[in-house]
Amino acid sequence: MKFTWKYSGNEQRKVRTFLQNHGVSHRMFSQMKHNGGAILVNEKPVYTSDYLKNGDIVTIVMPTEKSNDLVVPDYKPLDIIFENEHWLVVDKPYGITTVPGHADRLHTLVNQVKGHLETIKADDLVPHVVTRLDRDTSGIVLLAKHRFAHAVLDQQLQDHTVEKFYLAYPSGILADDHGDINAPIGRMDGDFIKREVRDDGKPSRTEYWVERRYEDDEQNMTRVKVQLHTGRTHQIRVHFANIGYPLVGDTLYGGPAWHGLQRQALHAYHMKFYDPFIEEYREFNTPLPDDLKTLRDIE
Repeated sequence: MKFTWKYSGNEQRKVRTFLQNHGVSHRMFSQMKHNGGAILVNEKPVYTSDYLKNGDIVTIVMPTEKSNDLVVPDYKPLDIIFENEHWLVVDKPYGITTVPGHADRLHTLVNQVKGHLETIKADDLVPHVVTRLDRDTSGIVLLAKHRFAHAVLDQQLQDHTVEKFYLAYPSGILADDHGDINAPIGRMDGDFIKREVRDDGKPSRTEYWVERRYEDDEQNMTRVKVQLHTGRTHQIRVHFANIGYPLVGDTLYGGPAWHGLQRQALHAYHMKFYDPFIEEYREFNTPLPDDLKTLRDIE
């Protein structure tokens, strides 16, 4: 796969500096060097220490990513929101793990994406998960279809510029219409799965806005729009449980099993990120799944 830019400037600039400014990481330079890639200026091979002049055409050739035999393809159809040569945006149902692990190595979202890539006869057969969701959280998941796309989005994630919004249903009635939970999260001692707010955890920030309050003698709950400003494992679930309002259906963190839900009432419905390949923002939305739609109708 090739990517090309034109250098415009009166000052000489090193090839390495120019490409770094376009998202090419040190790791990608190494991959091109050792795995059959190339760096070209005006269609001729160059060193990264060479200098560019105004009008030069710079091209990188990324080596093809071959299939990893340890990841078995699953040909179950995906619910695709958007796809092009760089990105795959899917609407993940609850009950499916994003990446292979101890609990499931055969039927995860990554297995399904690999099956999809094989079906469309893609050159690169390694799915790159940019954003992931818990097994029982539904909604938008972004995957990169090659390592360069993954690298430029990973930098946006580190800079917290990828916009992610969720709909959640905490149990109980939240008094404030707006809240900002800023509390560090880390792994709970002696537990491989659960997280908790703890002093030695990683900085974590969750902002929310109340959309509706459902007052009932026995099953009070609130619908909130949530924005993630960081991306810790179980972040929304842990933060709401920590302030005393665990999500409906989230039995792992003490949430009540109401309204027949088989999972936590949490859905990733909106994502916005900057696409450097078109130099514009991309924005995606997905509706609530059927099991959470019923919660909108509760009086």
